[in-house]
This record gives sequence, structure tokens and C-alpha cells, in this order.
Amino acid sequence: MSEKKVLILNQEQIQKKTIRIAYQLLEDNFSEKSLVLVGIAERGYIFAQRLKAILERISGLDIQLIKVTLDKTSRTLDAHTDNPIEQVKNKVVILVDDVLNSGRTLAYGMGIFFNVPLKKMRTVVLIDRSHHKFPIFSDFSGLKLSTILKEHVTVNLHECDGGEDAAWLQ
Repeated sequence: MSEKKVLILNQEQIQKKTIRIAYQLLEDNFSEKSLVLVGIAERGYIFAQRLKAILERISGLDIQLIKVTLDKTSRTLDAHTDNPIEQVKNKVVILVDDVLNSGRTLAYGMGIFFNVPLKKMRTVVLIDRSHHKFPIFSDFSGLKLSTILKEHVTVNLHECDGGEDAAWLQ
């Protein structure tokens, strides 16, 4: 991993990209009365909370929020939710994470819903690194970034990391 740390998104840019994604979600779901945001712990859930707050402010949609905790090191799906998954039946589900790298985390997040009939599912990430090992792609992203494999993206969100929101490439 490189010792050099390059700022790729500052607090203002993260805020603007979050607002833009919320409007894109609203446009993609203009005929819906409700949405379910599913945030992958920890930063994906915080990002989902922010999207929820904006969507509630700009629309009349009923927004439900679910937190998914995954064991990202496991070779099998080991996930837990803070609400019963059955309550999303026949609804629009938006799976949210901070960074899409290989696609494994989003694939595990999607796996939770395989036995639940959904109206549709979309994926949202703040940063899409384009190093997909799985056929998982973001429907909405704040930034698509081409990096080399040994580089790493770090996202700092005030609610879990303290300090100002920012994203860096190392």
C-alpha cells in the first residue's frame, strides 16, 4: 500500500454526491410510495441514514431503514439484520455501502434477499473502484474511480470515525 495519501472527496463533495444520489433514487422510483434502504454496517449504514434523511426531506416517500452486519472475512454468507427481512417483501430495496471494490460485500448483502420476493433491487455506493471479482455493479455511485489493485480507498464518516467526512486514496 502506498504511503502517499491523496484526498479524493472532501466533506462538501461527499454531501453534494449524497444529495445527487438521493435525487437519482427518487427519479428511479418516481411511482413508488415507499423504499427500503439497506445499509451495510458500518459506513454503508451511515451513508443509508444520510440518504434517508434527504429523501424524507425532498419527497413524500415512506423510507424504511435496515442495518445489515456481515462477516466480510467469511467464505460463506454470515449476515444479520436489525429488522426481520420478511418485511421487505414486494418492496423496492436499495442496498447501500461506502466503497465497491471486488463486489463481495454487496454480493453477500444481496444474498440475504434471495428467498424474499422483491419489486426491485438497486445498489448505491459512495465510491466505485471498478475492481469487480463478482458480477456486481453499482446502479448509483458518487464517484467511479479507476485504481490499481494495491491502492486502497479509505472513507471517513464523522458518525463512526470522528473528524470531517473525507475519502482518500492510498
